[in-house]
Amino acid sequence: MTILREGGEIIIKISESKIGEKNLQRFLDYLRYSELTGKSVATQEDVDALSAEVNKNWWEENKDKFLPS
Repeated sequence: MTILREGGEIIIKISESKIGEKNLQRFLDYLRYSELTGKSVATQEDVDALSAEVNKNWWEENKDKFLPS
């Protein structure tokens, strides 16, 4: 593995044979998550409240698909 820093960017080179596609995707997903949330000022309480609201709204929109008529 080689890590280069150029012009405010980090370039990571990894041999194809050293990492599986699934692990690579998980790593890229983690990096993307870190990039998106790195400057967030949201608290865990904010995240929990938003999650509860989304789940409640989803259930209200979809409960007819799961409950008998």
